[in-house]
Amino acid sequence: MANTISSGVAMVQTLESWGVDHIYGIPGGSINNVMYALRDEEEAGRIKYIHVRHEEVGSLAAVSDGRVTGKIGVAFGSAGPGATHLFQGAYDAKMDKVPTLFLVGQVGHGQMNMDFFQEQDEDRLFGDAAIYNRTVTTAEQLPHVVDEAIRQAYVNHGPSVVVIPNDLAGVQIPADGYYSAADNFVKAQAPAPSDDDVDAAISLINQAKKPVLYIGQGTRGAADEVMALSKKLNLPIIHAALAKDIIPYDFPAFLGSSLRVSTKPANEALAETDLIFFDGSNFPFAEIWFNPKAKFIQIDNNPAMLGKRHKTDIAMWADDKKALTKFIDRSDQVIESKWYKDNIANADNWRDYNEKMMNKTDGDLRFEPVFKEINRIAKDDALFSVDVGDITMNAVRLIKSTGKQRWFTSGLFATMGSGLPGALAAQLSFPDRQVFSLAGDGAESMVMQDLITQTMYKLPIINVVFKNDELGFIVDEQEDEGERRFGVSLGGVDFAKVAEAHGVQGISVTEVSQLKKAFDDAVEITAGGDPVLIDIQITGERPIPAEKLEIDSETNSAEAIARFKKRYYAEDLKTLKEIERE
Repeated sequence: MANTISSGVAMVQTLESWGVDHIYGIPGGSINNVMYALRDEEEAGRIKYIHVRHEEVGSLAAVSDGRVTGKIGVAFGSAGPGATHLFQGAYDAKMDKVPTLFLVGQVGHGQMNMDFFQEQDEDRLFGDAAIYNRTVTTAEQLPHVVDEAIRQAYVNHGPSVVVIPNDLAGVQIPADGYYSAADNFVKAQAPAPSDDDVDAAISLINQAKKPVLYIGQGTRGAADEVMALSKKLNLPIIHAALAKDIIPYDFPAFLGSSLRVSTKPANEALAETDLIFFDGSNFPFAEIWFNPKAKFIQIDNNPAMLGKRHKTDIAMWADDKKALTKFIDRSDQVIESKWYKDNIANADNWRDYNEKMMNKTDGDLRFEPVFKEINRIAKDDALFSVDVGDITMNAVRLIKSTGKQRWFTSGLFATMGSGLPGALAAQLSFPDRQVFSLAGDGAESMVMQDLITQTMYKLPIINVVFKNDELGFIVDEQEDEGERRFGVSLGGVDFAKVAEAHGVQGISVTEVSQLKKAFDDAVEITAGGDPVLIDIQITGERPIPAEKLEIDSETNSAEAIARFKKRYYAEDLKTLKEIERE
């Protein structure tokens, strides 16, 4: 009799062939046969099951696996509510174009189309989110469909969904009746751009009076080339928020990011620029924020991105590193321009302001001194999983990236509660590296039940919760719209006690003087292999709105400028125009 294998085990072994070494999920009646296969493979030491407390946490962690490793992440859930909980991660993966696989339980074939308990049309549910979406119909095809789902996720940069009727994963199939394409799969690489396109782009840059280089995640791995080109062609560098960690914080011409999750130098440079060299980014606000009359050069390794966000003068489907190298080789060193020097001075002025705020010890505890301690203890290759809201903006501005650290968040979908799941993914993928989870109290409240997951799997994550007892980012929006605060209060959760209840050591901080010891203790605790949570009670003071500065005398009254500078401690902050006039 021919050797057989359960289709569920064949499916899990297919996952393993693609390099998957852990998978997130929660058991349920409609996914149990997958669970049994996963159990057998885990007991054989080939894959690890991570039992989260909410399918959404598992789904968001799987997406972050792809963000931090480039390797596909996998999460599963049962039919009905398990599927709907996974849906958030599917959209997060779609929007940020992260290869991710979601395995969704379904009732058995005999109960399908019968309005059975927890039955749901899951094909329709995931139809808009998934780039590949299939329901398995025979046991023999289960490993094949999963194999194809992974290939499609990589090729099309997004989530794949495989719906598995529960009566299929336990069926025996021929042991030699399936195969994986993993060993033969080659990720497509974009070419180098043509010499003519590069020469034409260099000519446009040299003609511009105020050019900038705007980078996105496509330049990851090409930081040296980005900085070399910046120096050679006098291009100040602006980054999309998700590319925060590519260039070191202290590179002189590194201006930061734009719009609201932004820095002052970047916004001011974009307001004046006459040429944008847009490389490897899908910045969604470009259409409403960038000057439509600016010359626009674009490089992207995905041709679907070319011309998507701005009228493009020169567009190149190309590998970013190859393209930047060719730009460097084919261009001549230009004399340092006043525009370049003025933007460096503006960046210095902005860094001086942030340094002053991080060293602020008088008055109540603001968020900036917390980042001073984070920077102090952060290792050279630390990973930061950053939630959304004010914490995103503050981390973009204040984390002093080394160029070796990783910084990631939920980008285009901006899913609150993504910080803790992202930290799980980072620590599981890089057990020997320091991992931070940075979140506001609103976001932490959504996922704090999965602190127990850190305890169960001994993940020495440093959780930092910035607690101001309200949804700060929304409060700021309501202020900008001239409305009174409404629906933004969070009460006053003691996250240190919540952490202790989940087996995570909790530390409470209410004063600036307590910060240093708290972070020193966190280092000691995590060195012992245990997670820690620092609950920091900060003021509700607003971060300086870099997109709505009131310090330009040409557009603001002296009274308005004085009021703005007093509120944000910005007495020494200069505008780019002031620096240009000096």
